Amino acid sequence: MAGKFFAKPTPENNDRVPPGQYLAKGFPVLTYGDTPEINTEEWQFRVWGLAQEKTFTWSDFMSLPQHDFIADFHCVTRWSKLDVSWRGIKVTDFMELVELDPSCTHIMQHSYGGYTTNLSLEDFLKADNFFAHTLDNKPLPADHGGPMRLVVPHLYAWKSAKWIEGIEFLSLEKLGFWERNGYHRRGEPWQEERYAGL
Repeated sequence: MAGKFFAKPTPENNDRVPPGQYLAKGFPVLTYGDTPEINTEEWQFRVWGLAQEKTFTWSDFMSLPQHDFIADFHCVTRWSKLDVSWRGIKVTDFMELVELDPSCTHIMQHSYGGYTTNLSLEDFLKADNFFAHTLDNKPLPADHGGPMRLVVPHLYAWKSAKWIEGIEFLSLEKLGFWERNGYHRRGEPWQEERYAGL
């Protein structure tokens, strides 16, 4: 895989690159299906299920504290990109606006275009997770999930839903799109949790 677009980890960064991964020289775009085009005036974000149902606008998200994030990004297709620069909203800050039923144990992310992916509530609420609207000091491009995506740095990138439009809060685990099609239920890079049955 190393060559024009990818490189082997060096001794200086080897401890940051999970097993089986190569370093991307750019920021590859992998998408299943068409890329939705949503502007910020039309974008909405809904919570439902085991949370009081509520719809948030772009302005609602922009009124929350904004933070800069530097995070490594690991794709299940065996590439990683280190020190990606984002700006957005901490999941923990957003969740202060959500009235959650204590029986909730899992979530399902829902995206414009119909994509879904699941997380345990514990994985979703980790302090390092955030909703990103900016990449490298520019509005998040549509092909990278703009106008808004979730970023879950500690799991493979398919768990960081592009074009996110809502979170369904659940009392049990349900599988999302890739999880129903052979991918691991959790996707932890350091354990190489790529595919179901591992």
